[in-house]
Amino acid sequence: MPRRPHLDLRTLGLSALALTCLGGGTSCGDDADAEWKLVWEESFDGPAGQLPDAARWRFDVGGDWGNAQLEYDTERAENVSLDGTGNLAIVARRETLQGRAYTSGRINTRDHFEQARGRFEARIKLPIGRGIWPAFWLLGENFAEVGWPACGEIDIMEYRGQEPGVVLGSLHGPGYSGGGSITGRYALPAGTFNDDFHIFAVEWDESSIIWMVDGVAYHVVTPRDLPASGRWVFDHPFFIILNLAVGGNFVGPPDANTVFPQTMLVDWVRVYRVER
Repeated sequence: MPRRPHLDLRTLGLSALALTCLGGGTSCGDDADAEWKLVWEESFDGPAGQLPDAARWRFDVGGDWGNAQLEYDTERAENVSLDGTGNLAIVARRETLQGRAYTSGRINTRDHFEQARGRFEARIKLPIGRGIWPAFWLLGENFAEVGWPACGEIDIMEYRGQEPGVVLGSLHGPGYSGGGSITGRYALPAGTFNDDFHIFAVEWDESSIIWMVDGVAYHVVTPRDLPASGRWVFDHPFFIILNLAVGGNFVGPPDANTVFPQTMLVDWVRVYRVER
């Protein structure tokens, strides 16, 4: 099957609507009056130490989630809470709990908010250090019924703390998961991701998913980009996950130079859909 010609996304700096038009998806005329409408937002306002809103977020509590991670994820304020300045702080700590040498946190919107397609974005300041693995990602709401990777996974941002100037955007599905995911890399022109906040986003429609950092598009995947054995499963609602892992297959363990605690700060999360 022919593949879409390579697009220099960083040079183009186009939105998903424009890229879809260029790639032969929805016609330009059909999208001429399209715009993004904000449908869900979390600003993490509240006093320091307050847990995230239980009507919007739920905790994943436990140990390894299938990636040989080293932390125990808790529902304690010490690991996940508001910082009192409009941010959510997910904090990884070196401490023993439930047989693990580290603690951290992982929250999601399952059963509270799920959406198929649209723009998903968050403004985040990342931690740093070998073995530190923060992520902002989406998982198919049907994962309990069909399993992973059949449910689909969109990693909007994941990052190795030992590569502080680079983030990754990945797509996982049947025939292209784990080490075989379809992944793009974005390197900051200057500085590192622990120095300041950055906006990580995807724009997802019927024919493509596009990854962006601070408005710069750097990675695009369409059904034509899948391997021959792959299947496009991005046609149903997904929920949001924010987490900060320690160790695991993707990053390896912390070393003697990794300082704890390490904190992932999330200023806000926003979700939009296209209205024509």
